Amino acid sequence: MKDVDGSSYTAVTLDACWHLSGPFFHGTRVALQVGDELVPGRVSNFHPGRVMNYIYFTTLMDTAAWGAELATALTGQQQRGYVYEVEPTGPFEDDPNLTNKKFPGNPTQSYRSRHALRVTRQIDNWQGHDRETLDKMLNSLRLLREQGRDVIED
Repeated sequence: MKDVDGSSYTAVTLDACWHLSGPFFHGTRVALQVGDELVPGRVSNFHPGRVMNYIYFTTLMDTAAWGAELATALTGQQQRGYVYEVEPTGPFEDDPNLTNKKFPGNPTQSYRSRHALRVTRQIDNWQGHDRETLDKMLNSLRLLREQGRDVIED
């Protein structure tokens, strides 16, 4: 299968994930320290009150930036959010919420794990999206919610 950029796409599964070496990133609204662990079983940044079975991460800084920006915006916070470099402590797989959906493959290079992600450093110089682009994304998410289509396979 070809990925959106025309490259060959190989599925990342729990049994076949260690060929990806990172770096890996996670965007959030939560301030963390190096050595802290992000773990499943916490309330979702995107669905208030929903406890998540997985922790999500990416190899793309832009995808992590979206995570940080949306997590803060959806909770009404005015802060910028945080992006961290993380290391998985166990097996991981493609994020089924994004893989082979709108585009073939995993163009957002998003993954999920039932194991902790250890914070190895905070990224301070990440580039966010302009207000207009962020507002478009928030409006798209709002529309999906109104239509009952903001489903997360978790």
